[in-house]
Amino acid sequence: MNAKIWGTSAVALLIAISCQPKKAENDVTVEETEIAAPAEISIEKFTDSPGYSTSTLTLKSPSSTTLSKAGEVDFKFEVGDYELGAQTEKNGMAANLANSGDGQHIHFILDNMPYSAHYESEFKREMPEGTHYLVAFLSRSYHESVKNEKSFIAKKMVVGKEGDDKNVDFAKPTMIYSRPKGEYSGKDTENLLLDFFLLNTTLSEDGNKVRATINGNEFMLTEWAPYVIKGLPKGEVTVKLELLDSAGKLIPGGFNEVSRTVTLKD
Repeated sequence: MNAKIWGTSAVALLIAISCQPKKAENDVTVEETEIAAPAEISIEKFTDSPGYSTSTLTLKSPSSTTLSKAGEVDFKFEVGDYELGAQTEKNGMAANLANSGDGQHIHFILDNMPYSAHYESEFKREMPEGTHYLVAFLSRSYHESVKNEKSFIAKKMVVGKEGDDKNVDFAKPTMIYSRPKGEYSGKDTENLLLDFFLLNTTLSEDGNKVRATINGNEFMLTEWAPYVIKGLPKGEVTVKLELLDSAGKLIPGGFNEVSRTVTLKD
């Protein structure tokens, strides 16, 4: 069964409505304007996706994490038990998500910026000088990450001279933001995938958690799973994800607090 999580703002609205005083029977209203209640934003976990528990991703080139100079770099990945470019089987809630017509791919994330999608295992990327943090993982055609111990790579890379420390240690608890991203239109605005990748941590009721704040509505996520956001208004939507410890404090790390804005169109 899908779990539905309600935001704190929706709960406050229900309380406020229930506390409104009743109108006396002889009260007369000259003119009443009907105001529609704002949509209730909710999050639902889903577990209908193919598992791909044996799929693997390995970085073959560049073989060194130190590059002599900035410029275009050839990246070559080895993909195991996973077909890039294929359409993922869509069961349950996954059938209602935005889907790439180009199929399954790699999410390539540099320095915690929005990912670029790659449908082949070899591609070129511009690498500026400095210290960089690279994460890549396998993605289903509807952009949900494949979550297993071998489906990703995470590396610190130095190009030319070392740059500023971004406070990232991939050996410590790390959260990587993935979705939602970009623009959505039409039916795709009704169900937005909320997805992230975790390193060196699990989530639980009494342990570490991910706090998702969506247009001011807070949701506490205690399971590493894909989620679907429903009830979003058209226009700009702000999504903030934070990796918190058991006391509700932000876990240090340059990737562990991320805010993104996406746009929903008719």
